[in-house]
Amino acid sequence: VCSLNKLIEKLFQMCTLISSSVSTQAKMPTCNFVPEKYKSYPYERMQKIREQNISPSLRMYYQKPLLLHQGHMQWLVDYEGQRYLDLFAGIVTVSVGHCHPKVTVAAQKQLARLWHTANIYMHPSIHEYAEKLTSLLPDPLKVVYLTNSGSEANDLAMFMSRLYTRNFDIISFRGAYHGGSPYTLGLTSVGLYKHSVANGFGCSTTMLPDVFRGPWGGSHCRDSPVQTVRKCSCSEGVCHANDQYIEQFKDTLNTSVPKTIAGFIAEPIQGVNGAVQYPRSFLKEAYQLVRERGGVCISDEVQTGFGRTGSHFWGFETHGVVPDIVTLAKGIGNGFPMAAVVTTKDIASSLAQNLHFNTFGGSPLACVVGAAVLDAIEEDGLQKNCEDVGTYMLLELAKLRDEFEVVGDVRGKGLMIGVEMVTDKDSRHPLPAEEISQIWEDCKDMGVLIGRGGLYSQTFRIKPPMCINKKDVDFAVEVLRTALQRHMERAAAK
Repeated sequence: VCSLNKLIEKLFQMCTLISSSVSTQAKMPTCNFVPEKYKSYPYERMQKIREQNISPSLRMYYQKPLLLHQGHMQWLVDYEGQRYLDLFAGIVTVSVGHCHPKVTVAAQKQLARLWHTANIYMHPSIHEYAEKLTSLLPDPLKVVYLTNSGSEANDLAMFMSRLYTRNFDIISFRGAYHGGSPYTLGLTSVGLYKHSVANGFGCSTTMLPDVFRGPWGGSHCRDSPVQTVRKCSCSEGVCHANDQYIEQFKDTLNTSVPKTIAGFIAEPIQGVNGAVQYPRSFLKEAYQLVRERGGVCISDEVQTGFGRTGSHFWGFETHGVVPDIVTLAKGIGNGFPMAAVVTTKDIASSLAQNLHFNTFGGSPLACVVGAAVLDAIEEDGLQKNCEDVGTYMLLELAKLRDEFEVVGDVRGKGLMIGVEMVTDKDSRHPLPAEEISQIWEDCKDMGVLIGRGGLYSQTFRIKPPMCINKKDVDFAVEVLRTALQRHMERAAAK
């Protein structure tokens, strides 16, 4: 009888969980987009092709990977017609919206006119785009070299910094992601991306000034509408955490690299590591220290550029600095494969000493797409939308942090947001991966796609197309709240 009662109790708990798994107060916003009927291979055949013909290194999200069919602005549609709110934007790449009409029309017209010439000839679009892009950057950042990906752009930035300074060593932050090419893997400092082959010669990492997970930080450190819940001993205009992290940076300069260096590269807000922000004054002081050692300062704007941070068009502007080299990718083409390195005339000239050639960089098609993206950002008011909607979302997510013990930190600026999951706020230990994965799966099942990041994959990365609105935010936050409630139910049932 006792065993039977325990079994009944367990079945009741399971039924409660099953019942809760199909009920949510979240109501998906309406959308007048009508997708085409899916006509390609069945899901099972797609799975088989994936297993046999596509590299296993290209990992997929979710226990049952999505088979996507169409996209429209902030929405994605799968092969069965299920609609999803996309809060990850193809890994922070779809900037102005999936299949944005202005960008689509521009690409279609250019496809019928001229696809490719290579840089051995002139064509109008590269010159028009170079002028338009560099007009958005401060002096002396006025010379652009167009490439095809962020890894390629950072690879070239490393090369140029070494050519120009005639030094070799480059410093990056721990937790940084700057690409997966053999050259840039030296700058990337996330173990998941490291392979057991030689890389990183001439690359040194320094302590990440993470005011949530690092040894120092408090409630006034970062440029965000939402601060950490850690107590802060700083007074007005004085950040003790910044001073401590700068001392660590000086220690790296004094112990790990020669007296002269080639450069220092940093994202204004770390992307892959989960929207990690630094103390407000850190980059300004670090840039000065690097330049004193003969190095150049590289801002990796692959994820933070093009208005995503809201208050400024470029992430480096939020830190009050002007770098020597800027690398751009992802949102630059709204999903079209293009990237850029923008620098000064002097640094650019160092590359002209010998031939350096890129077959596809700056193609007529890429430049037309890039120009249309810039026009869409301006005409649709997307930078302002990032500031308004992003701030609203951060404040709404902060309510979840106050409501749930497992939500350790909410951070970011504009529509570049991280939600870090922990076992408890005091220890800040990462929530176990299997528990985070279930929350993540639940969000997907309710129609919201979110990214993952952090050294332990413990942070939800929210970087949607910059066209989302407050109704989308309300839906997404309610979905995440429901998923967190289910997590608490599962924990209580154990």
